[in-house]
Amino acid sequence: MKKYLFIFLSLIAFSSCKKFLDIQPESEVSKEELFKTEEGFKEALNGAYVGFAGANLYGGNLTFSNLDIMAQNYQFTNADFIRIAAFDYTLPSYVDKISDIWTNAYKSIGNVNQILEVIDQQKGVFRDQNYEIVKGEALALRAYMHFDLLRMFGTSYKNNPTFKAMPYVTVVSTKATPFSTVSEIMDKVIADLQEAKSLLKGKDPILAAGYVVGYPKGEKATELKNPSMFLQNRRHRINYYAVAGELARVYLYKGDQVNSLSNAKEVIESLKFPWTVKEDFFNDDVSKRDRILYNELLFAWAVPQSKDQLTGLFSNDNPNYVATADQINTIYNLGTVGADDWRYKQWFRLVKAANNSDRFYLQKYVVNSTPLDNLHPLVAPALRLSEMYLIAAEASFDTNPTAAVGYFNTLRVHRGIGANISATVSKTDFINLLEGEYRKEFYGESQNFFMHKRLNLNIITTSGLIYPPSDKIFVFPLPIDEQVYRN
Repeated sequence: MKKYLFIFLSLIAFSSCKKFLDIQPESEVSKEELFKTEEGFKEALNGAYVGFAGANLYGGNLTFSNLDIMAQNYQFTNADFIRIAAFDYTLPSYVDKISDIWTNAYKSIGNVNQILEVIDQQKGVFRDQNYEIVKGEALALRAYMHFDLLRMFGTSYKNNPTFKAMPYVTVVSTKATPFSTVSEIMDKVIADLQEAKSLLKGKDPILAAGYVVGYPKGEKATELKNPSMFLQNRRHRINYYAVAGELARVYLYKGDQVNSLSNAKEVIESLKFPWTVKEDFFNDDVSKRDRILYNELLFAWAVPQSKDQLTGLFSNDNPNYVATADQINTIYNLGTVGADDWRYKQWFRLVKAANNSDRFYLQKYVVNSTPLDNLHPLVAPALRLSEMYLIAAEASFDTNPTAAVGYFNTLRVHRGIGANISATVSKTDFINLLEGEYRKEFYGESQNFFMHKRLNLNIITTSGLIYPPSDKIFVFPLPIDEQVYRN
């Protein structure tokens, strides 16, 4: 790599310490100052989360932006958005955005590598379980980011595991890291996640029976009751169950159904994450309404800074991303089970138009304005309980189709759909049903594109236009400065 791996560490500390840190990798004195105490490691890790949750990554580009457009969820009049929906990677603004994602992703990876480079030598500065938690989270963040880069810039594992995709960076250096194949990157992602899981096992507070997931002001929730602020809100960090969930996702991408199912079941059978009840999802009091199915989130990025962006994209009087009524009715199967679907009823606001077709505005990320409260903070979902059920369903179908159908039907029941699918459904029909459920569940979250890529499926617009699966639409082009390093 040319310039993007000349990483400079920029760590923004929040919570107990508000100062801004700017540490050059070549400055050993500065690194020693930062990493000579446990608090310094915590500040560094907190700063890394801020970087990952920024607008260039999960607080914008990787959750609410072009990946979501390419899922064919909206109808545009804007010429640039139309080109993005048609997978036109030559659009100059898109070229710039892809470069921004690449740059900031590797900068954020560099931030956690700074931590990992010195943490073992400084193990003695940590109290209690904090060494395992800091190292485990740093490893998991590194793996999580690399995997999403692979899902963008590499071929799918199913199609070409030997394709030279990108570097897997594990050191802080101004030297270029060689590109690895898709298969090599998958192995490195899994190795980092497995080590993270081992470190967090028995140490992460979320594993304790007394750790109860819930809304911040809920009577039963204990997520904010740990005396250490660093150990509160474990679902806003990449906790033990989030690592298991990411392993389920990664193994499924690799086609390893046994390990994928094992990790998904570990999350499901923990019973740690309660299904959202109808009374919360539809509460007439908007200050007590759970628009995002908050309790079901294994892990989410805190993105309060994205409020204005999300309002402009989805929910103001003239948002950038708008769906027609026909689109949403098709996606949510209004003619059959959609009429009962909670998501269809609650996530969209119908806007009547005299001279145009009726439109739907997404309400998933609406935040109440002061003086009204909000039931939960504004977050960008990273891993959901529902995805674990979809993964378990797909990973078990070949060996236990009855169990697979059971996982699928359980999810639908908790979305208001009581009509079960048949236990004798064919594999082809089952994959089609899974595809449809992914599109409903992750609307506005950018996971649908990756599912199509993994399974090598057609991408079909609601108007019926078909984009056949190919590297032309599924593989993002490298930034221009990086292209020579793939050869």
